[in-house]
Order: sequence, then structure tokens, then C-alpha cells
Amino acid sequence: MNRQLHLNLFIHSRGHHEASWRHPAASPLPLTDIRYYQDLAQRAEAAHFDSIFLADQLALGDDVAQAARTWLEPITVLAAVAAATSRIGLIATASTTYTEPFNLARQFASLDHISNGRVGWNIVTSWLAAAARNYGGDGPLSHAERYVRGEEFMSVVKALWDSWGDDAVVDDRAGGVYAREDRIRPIDHRGDYYQIAGPLNLPRCPQGRPVLVQAGSSDTGRRFAARHAEAVFTAHMEKATAQAFYADLKQLVEAEGRPRDQALILPGLSPMIGSTEAEAQRLSRELNELADPEVGRRRLSGRFGGYDFSHLPLDRPLSPSDFPDPEKVEAARSRTEVIIGLVRREKLTLRQLLASLAGARGHFTMAGTPEQVADLMEDWFTGGAADGFNIMPPILPQMLDVFIAEVVPLLQRRGLFRTEYTGETLRDHYGLARPPGMRA
Repeated sequence: MNRQLHLNLFIHSRGHHEASWRHPAASPLPLTDIRYYQDLAQRAEAAHFDSIFLADQLALGDDVAQAARTWLEPITVLAAVAAATSRIGLIATASTTYTEPFNLARQFASLDHISNGRVGWNIVTSWLAAAARNYGGDGPLSHAERYVRGEEFMSVVKALWDSWGDDAVVDDRAGGVYAREDRIRPIDHRGDYYQIAGPLNLPRCPQGRPVLVQAGSSDTGRRFAARHAEAVFTAHMEKATAQAFYADLKQLVEAEGRPRDQALILPGLSPMIGSTEAEAQRLSRELNELADPEVGRRRLSGRFGGYDFSHLPLDRPLSPSDFPDPEKVEAARSRTEVIIGLVRREKLTLRQLLASLAGARGHFTMAGTPEQVADLMEDWFTGGAADGFNIMPPILPQMLDVFIAEVVPLLQRRGLFRTEYTGETLRDHYGLARPPGMRA
């Protein structure tokens, strides 16, 4: 079979544009109504998407008065979505910084059993100062320490998921033996951050381990991804940087002794789709006019670890000197580099930058026809920039429906996307090997 692209639906608010919640085409359901998430997952499943994804934030934003977010805790949401779907993969974010390894391993293994092997974990190392205060800390860990701690966390959860042999449960009613004790082993981990005996208190999950997803693009984040990630969500505003990231990460994956096709790279794509390019651009302008630039200014500040941008006028062209050095930012460093790179290339004013980020927070946005969207996806996919895409509709469900009705058939006719599911698990959809279990 020819290589085919992978599609993940990123569900966020009522769409990925920060003003989507105000748009009349957005869902009327409250963002605390589970039917909203179940319905979107069912639409994506009917279109044979590989997966859906829910991000998370561990503190209330200071823009709550003018912003709507995905409020529900994502692991809980996916348990309910699993019961309303049968084939689509289900990916949730959870933090290595503010979660105990045993709890996380147990939750995701449970979800994998509940969904019959459709779960993935998006690994994050949390940086928000407000989140640190919610979890008993005075401030966030440094960028370096977050990843050092994350490495030990990964060793622990992998050992816990592998602490039961695949053949441990025999369920022999006649013989009176439920499980083989010799195939259930403690992990006895003693490290700098964690001391955990194990084993996990439930059998090995259908996929062996949940699919491991990661989104960090800093140098440290890339090396972390090369060791652990099986899918990488990444943000690029132009094809050239996406190609460079793709080539670099695939090389790092191979240097870790892993096959390059076992780490999929899925850049974010937020398309506003119209029957003509002019219509798509009109829809985009209409949505941008609903955005509050001061909300955008506060979000930009959050991206740079609280840096104060209040002194900058909205309509003066920016330069990189208006921003702090990304190497000194302890927040999401990779996204700060994307933003400064955009300013350097396009000489944007603050108003223009905030409008660009309002669309998808630094991911690739475009306004065009279905053919233009399909052409771009094919160009990136065949041009060494992507293994697929993290689809981020600006308005939900409207632009998801247009993408499914107009773009997906074009991709299918070009032989680039499946017309039916051929496997049962998320590993099947992504073409990933099942991790080997405990040796006898």
C-alpha cells in the first residue's frame, strides 16, 4: 500500500480561532456538555480520521471574561467519548510535572481497556506559573528540570505498563486460577524524583502501552520526542521550517535506534474553507473582527512567561528586539521561536501578529477553497514536511463539516487518505508497532 497521510482532529473550545465562541455558526452547546465532544468525535469517526485530541490547562486564564475554553478534564472526557465511538483514536493531555506516575499509568491503561485499544497520551511538562500555584509550588520548574523529571517519569510509567505479562491473566474458572503471579512483577523504581514499588494494579492494556504523543519543539523537546514519541504535534507557519523540523526529528529518531516511520509528525493546520478564495478570506476577516486585541496581548504575554507587552502600540511594525530572548523563556520555548520567526520574516505590527495568532496560536492558518487546502496538504505530505496533519478547524462544528464534505473526498480520490478503517486500535491507524511485553 502507498503511504497515506494521518488526520487528527484537535478539539478546542468552539473552534481554534479565539473568537470562535462568538460566531453564530459555532455549536450552541455549553463547553461543559459531553454531547459536544461525543458529537465531534462521531463526525470525525464517520470520516475515518485516525484520532481526536484534547489539550489541557491546569489553571484558569486571566482572559476568562472574554474567552471560552475546553473546560472539562480530558481523561474523564475521553472515557465518555470512548463509549460513544468504536474506531477512532482518543488522545488526552496529562502533565508529567503535576501528576503521579502510578495514577497516570493506571488512568491511561484503564482508558485503553475501556476503548479496546484506542488511547494515546500527549506528554507535556507544564510551565504555567499559575499551574504551579495550584499544585502547591511557589513557581514553575525550569525548562531543563521539567525535562529531567519527565525522563524519569517516562521510565516509571513504561515499566508500570509492562509490569504485567500479556499472558498474565488466564481466567481459568475450572482450575481456580485467575492470574499467573510469576507474570506480574514489581518495578522497584528508586530515582531522584520517584520511589515506586509497583506493579500496576490492572492487567496490561490492549495496545501494550498507550500511543505516546508529544508536542515540544525546542532542542530538548525534540530529543525527548526522539526517545519516546510515536506521534508529534508541531506548529509551523511555513513549509520550509516544517521540512527542517521533519528532517531533524526523523534523524534524531534514527539516532535513538528507532525506525523513522515509528514517529509520525503531524503539523497543525487550521483551514478556513470557502467555495471561492474570496469567500474564505471574507469568512476569515469576519471572524478576526470578533477578536479582542487586548485578549490577544495577554495571551502573547503568557506565551513569553508573563513578559509585559502593554507598552507596544498596536500599529507599529515589530522587531525581534521587542521580545525577550527565547533561550531565557521558561515557558513553551518552541512556540516563542515560531512567533519571533514570523515577526522577523513578515515585519508585522502587533495588531497583525495578534490577528495571526488568534487563528490557531502559532499553527499554520489558511483561507482557501477545498482544492487549495488539499493541494497544500499533498504538497507538505509529499515534500517531506508532514506525515499527516493535526486538523484545527477555526469554527466547530461548521469548518469540520466543510473539511469532511469537501476536502476529505479530494484526498481520498488522490489516494492520500483511507476510505475505511483497516484496523481496530490507534496503533493500527498510525501504523505503529505494539511494544513487546515482559519476557518469560
